[in-house]
Amino acid sequence: MFTLFRWAVRLTTAMIVLGVGLAVLAWYFATRSLPDYNATTAVAGIAAPVEIVRDNANVPHIFGASDDDVFFGLGYAHAQDRLWQMTMLRRTVQGRLSELYGSRTLGIDSVLRRYDLYTAATASVAAQDARTLAALNAYAAGVNAWLDEVNTGALGRGAPEMWLFNHPIAPWQPADSIAILKLMALQLTSSLENEVLRARVSLVINQDRLRDILPDDPGSGVAALPSFAALVPGVAPNQPGTRMAHDPLMPVPQRAFAGASNAWAANATRSATGSTLLANDPHLGLTAPSIWFLARLDLADGGVIGGTIPGVPVVLTGRSANLGWGLTTANVDDQDVFLEEVNPANPAEYRGLDGWENFRTRDAIITVKDAPAVTIRLRWTQNGPVMPGDQFDLGTITPPGHVTAIGWTALSPADTSMSAAMALMRARNVDQAIAAGQLHVAPAQNITLADRNRVAMQTIGAMPIRDAAHQSQGRYPSFGYLPQNRWQGIFPYEDNPRFVNPAGGIVGNTNNKMIDRPFPRHVSFDWGDTQRVIRWRRLMQAREVHTRDSFIEAQLDSVSFTARTLLTFMGADLWFTGDAAPDGTPERRRQIALELLAAWNGEMNEHLPEPLIYAAWARAFQARVIRDELGPLAAEFTHLDPVFLERIFRDIDGASIWCDVIQSAPVETCADIARQALDEALIWITETQGKAVEAVRWGNAHEAMHDHPVLGTTPILGWIVNIRQSTSGGDNTLMRGRTRGTGPAPFQNVHAAGYRGVYDFADPDSSVFISATGQSGHPLSRYYDNLGELWRRGEYIPMSLDPDLARAAAVGITTLVPVESAE
Repeated sequence: MFTLFRWAVRLTTAMIVLGVGLAVLAWYFATRSLPDYNATTAVAGIAAPVEIVRDNANVPHIFGASDDDVFFGLGYAHAQDRLWQMTMLRRTVQGRLSELYGSRTLGIDSVLRRYDLYTAATASVAAQDARTLAALNAYAAGVNAWLDEVNTGALGRGAPEMWLFNHPIAPWQPADSIAILKLMALQLTSSLENEVLRARVSLVINQDRLRDILPDDPGSGVAALPSFAALVPGVAPNQPGTRMAHDPLMPVPQRAFAGASNAWAANATRSATGSTLLANDPHLGLTAPSIWFLARLDLADGGVIGGTIPGVPVVLTGRSANLGWGLTTANVDDQDVFLEEVNPANPAEYRGLDGWENFRTRDAIITVKDAPAVTIRLRWTQNGPVMPGDQFDLGTITPPGHVTAIGWTALSPADTSMSAAMALMRARNVDQAIAAGQLHVAPAQNITLADRNRVAMQTIGAMPIRDAAHQSQGRYPSFGYLPQNRWQGIFPYEDNPRFVNPAGGIVGNTNNKMIDRPFPRHVSFDWGDTQRVIRWRRLMQAREVHTRDSFIEAQLDSVSFTARTLLTFMGADLWFTGDAAPDGTPERRRQIALELLAAWNGEMNEHLPEPLIYAAWARAFQARVIRDELGPLAAEFTHLDPVFLERIFRDIDGASIWCDVIQSAPVETCADIARQALDEALIWITETQGKAVEAVRWGNAHEAMHDHPVLGTTPILGWIVNIRQSTSGGDNTLMRGRTRGTGPAPFQNVHAAGYRGVYDFADPDSSVFISATGQSGHPLSRYYDNLGELWRRGEYIPMSLDPDLARAAAVGITTLVPVESAE
């Protein structure tokens, strides 16, 4: 027995020693890819030494003798800290994820190959101006210099993920940077999904109810349209959707997450500082690391500093010494779904304007890890690439004998958006910045501007011209062979909305409806916000003049105008009513909840229970009123629509009919549904939070989910690479934290401001910014999440162009010298 025990001890000890040894070995190889920020390296591709000074937050300040050398330095710095992220972005847009991940990502690759964005990016290289092309080449050379250093110095394959998904890294090309910009356009549009959903819903409810569930934003409405069934006969209602299961690697956003942002600016008349102010916080899906990388470039036209995206050699949101710019999604309707009739006698042809025409075709081979390669046939019509019916639920709205083609401005093979971004960094005032936007194609954005004296907002991006006789005005899929449904070109840049130095002294955008023009100059029927803008307007008007701190206060504001409004309706017949009830009963839980909400000011504070009670109640109410009318389609409405619910409670155009449950004999009122929904919400809170209603915290449910897109779901590794933070805010607050909307944890914060910046041109070096995680993409780096806690607390770091401040507490200075100088 003793011998057996002794051998058991020996085996256990050996296993522990082996496990520790393997862990130490894995740690060693993983840490090999941590860059040395204090190094002097000889590289080819620069004319003079380049200095990369990393300040105490690890923000690189890049100095060189020429702009090309500075862009080289940016490429080198991006690759040092975010090589894995850059290569993943490139693989995604190329449709080459399956080479690493096997069949899991085959559907994603298929979508990207059919869009063929990378081919369009490659063609667009020749469309760039000379300075932009030189910058793209210099940036690519900088990335490749770091790749050479990784290979020659055996630096852990460049990133720890490379040990798990080892595959050769191709040299960086100028087309790669343009392609990533096109990939961002894909993440910021939802026009396709809006069209499909509107068509599907119109097949199961009448037009009056369609205006309820998919309402136009307040303002002048659109003339009534025929139903989708009247335009496109032969499509059956309630066909099961064919959407792929959500994958964090999928760049095409779900409808509820197709871009958002806030930006506003005040001129000198509305600023206490005597000059202008600008604030911007663009919203994207939360990831670890963040998509944003803070950087400063010392260019010949002056320094610029702000948020960059690894792989793209421009400061997309930021400032120079004399100009600040911020971006918000413009919601331009820049996509259309065309129903193309296939020749029944020859499937290689489709109906064109003058008869049958041949599809343009090309075969694409998708290499799949551990499986045979897959060949797909790519097809195009004159309207755009053909998408199969098993993507985006397109099969549910496609009549027999037809296929769907997608028209989209980002498919342009002469896309000069990169040149526009380069010109914007060189602009010195509002007028020059607006002129730079003329070159921008996609994604469509509202750019908020502030120079030393003036402010402005300009919509940049191509706006398709539709015929005034278009059958659906671009709101439904329509037949592509009818000339009135086809695009008639692109509107002149002068037609894009523009607001320069308005009389009120303030411009801003929260993705709200900003202009009311009749179709076809309407810009869009589907805007991104009806709620945050109301709170923003009140905060801007509450002060005669603003300061940097008041702009920060507005950026971090977590009061929900939506909650204040809807609670007055939902609780109208419930406040301070009901008989006394013993503790633990549903009646008592309801009374406690109502007492809390009655005294609440609508602040979605992470430490309070009221935001969770409200959010769960409103969610349960909406689910109850749409379930019986929409059937399976109810699952598409994952988030609260405040305009829809207000229409119901105010009984606009008879909308209160939604509260009556069709399948029941009694006629339910909205008060009945509100009471039932509250009880349902309180049961859900008790079951999921495990606490009394008054003891729950919004922040526990509204946790920010900065997940690693690849390793985030892996046991043990997920604990290392994911970042979790309790957060305030919600779907409709200025401090926006878009909730997941589905699953067992529907209120997790998954889409928020990964970057915040506030620029003060009275004292530019007092400007501040922050990103949501950290500068490094290496999970073992202390800079992987060094900015995350500051972001969570609503704090910022200095945004200075002063080189002495950057050097004063630098964590490292990397010096790149030309190979010729080192010899």
